[in-house]
Amino acid sequence: MSFPDAVAFCGLMVAIICVAGILLELHNRRLKHREKEMELRVRLAEAEGRSREAGLPRVEERLRVLERIVTDGEAGLAREIETLRRAPEPERLS
Repeated sequence: MSFPDAVAFCGLMVAIICVAGILLELHNRRLKHREKEMELRVRLAEAEGRSREAGLPRVEERLRVLERIVTDGEAGLAREIETLRRAPEPERLS
């Protein structure tokens, strides 16, 4: 191998190493971005879960009332319906 061939070979190796380093850095940035994206999705899911859990006791209470209305006799039914009509409308869950 002559000297110009050796210099060309070294230059090619340096270029390959530089390109590999750039590609590795791009890959690492992409992984970090995906990791942050997943963390944000987890936080969003946790927030949605907490908001749903906050409205759950109110829904359970309304379900108990409806079960009593269905299983109660006719006299109690009219009274419960009137009670529900006079009660303020709860906030709607999305």
